Amino acid sequence: MDFDVIVIGSGPGGYVTAIRASQLGFKTAIVERDALGGVCLNWGCIPTKALLKSGEAYENLGHLADYGIKIEKASFDFSKVIDRSRKVAAQLNAGVAFLMKKHKIEVIEGTAKLEKGQGAPKVVVDLKAGGSRTVQAKHVILATG
Repeated sequence: MDFDVIVIGSGPGGYVTAIRASQLGFKTAIVERDALGGVCLNWGCIPTKALLKSGEAYENLGHLADYGIKIEKASFDFSKVIDRSRKVAAQLNAGVAFLMKKHKIEVIEGTAKLEKGQGAPKVVVDLKAGGSRTVQAKHVILATG
């Protein structure tokens, strides 16, 4: 048996589940096909809120005159707005990676498939780096969103 628990998917449900399993003493792995943190952290909720915050800051410039502040000309650099959004996501992604390491959770990068067979569940992972890896666990948790 490779692990006690394998979590497939590292979004908010998956990585929190993996951390808790590890805290409870289970040898844990997490399988992720894209980036740790899932869609919300990397492409959805978090980056979108960062984009909205930039727009809000730009809009607030129009109200500065109410406070006696005059700006002759404001400009909007969309590429820098996008860069900031990506940096926010990358920082949080690194935070999830730190938590995986801190809790001794093995991160397996690739696409997971459950394999039917006798005994403990098997997970076949097509690795991002190429090739495949088969791992077994007493418990497999699907947290793919």
